[in-house]
Amino acid sequence: QVQLVESGGGLVQAGGSLRLSCVASGRSIRSDAMAWFRQAPGKGREFVAAIRWSGGSTAYADSVKARFIISRDNAKNTVSLQMNSLKPEDTAVYYCASGRGGYYADSAIYDRWGQGTQVTVSS
Repeated sequence: QVQLVESGGGLVQAGGSLRLSCVASGRSIRSDAMAWFRQAPGKGREFVAAIRWSGGSTAYADSVKARFIISRDNAKNTVSLQMNSLKPEDTAVYYCASGRGGYYADSAIYDRWGQGTQVTVSS
């Protein structure tokens, strides 16, 4: 079974940047897509960005488009999320997910999740 491990979270001031990474291990066959979701205290899990292993096409939530960039390294089974121009409202636990084909923003298509990494943006 695939295991996903996120890293790169931390504390940053508004306007700053962070780069998150997610390393997949424990499997030899990749899923159709990888994604990042986030969850702020007291709120549901929110779609952030997704990427296909094959072709590398991407999709972003409107709230992060033009600020965040998702990328992949197929050889290393790694997906990254470069976060720029961070805002306090970006504060959340960020989760990496691996899933089957379907609507990229639907959390239900992702059946493997990492433990999450905390991102805190201060004013």
